[in-house]
Amino acid sequence: MTTDLSIFKLIMDASLVVKIVMALLVLASLLSWTLMLVKSGAISSTQRNVAKFEERFWSGVSLNSLYEELSQKVNRRGLERIFFDGFHEYKRALNTDPGSRLSVTDSVQRAMRVAAAKEVDDLEQNLAFLATVGSTSPYVGLFGTVWGIMNSFISLGQMQQATLGVVAPGIAEALIATAIGLFAAIPAVIGYNRFSDKIDRLVVSYDNFREEFTALLERHAVAQRKAA
Repeated sequence: MTTDLSIFKLIMDASLVVKIVMALLVLASLLSWTLMLVKSGAISSTQRNVAKFEERFWSGVSLNSLYEELSQKVNRRGLERIFFDGFHEYKRALNTDPGSRLSVTDSVQRAMRVAAAKEVDDLEQNLAFLATVGSTSPYVGLFGTVWGIMNSFISLGQMQQATLGVVAPGIAEALIATAIGLFAAIPAVIGYNRFSDKIDRLVVSYDNFREEFTALLERHAVAQRKAA
């Protein structure tokens, strides 16, 4: 007589606690993959948006024309939002106090920093979940394994004669919890590191644009002051 040691059979025969642990880990894995797919699409879209806007911005288009063009858009993202908020603050400051054209760049910088922070916050939303899954799943799986092995040894102690065939299924089903924990953790860690790196690169792009745009506005302010 042979013992059925298929994965499905071992899972179905596991204790209630181990089944709950496995179910939680599978759910965490599914949520992680769903989040990674959504986040991958959002970050890729933002990267394309940044590249497209930079090409448009440095093509020689008038700042006022670009501002008016973006004012017609309801959903401004990435550099579009940073530029629009910065130039909007620049125009407001000039209209409020025309005599302080060289100092308005401070308020422009603040406006762009706020816009950039909001963009980064949107991109980083829910990334902590991936970090949590990546760091805790192996331990949750290990808890299920320890619990399953503990039950196996308790049952073993109650038997008059123990054989490997009797002990093996209980230990095997317990080890499945650790395997599922690793299956949930590894993709989450890889996804978190990958997305964090991409977001860091976008932050660098935002910072570089802010500095370059501020310098451009300073030259623009000087030219307007001389013309006044």
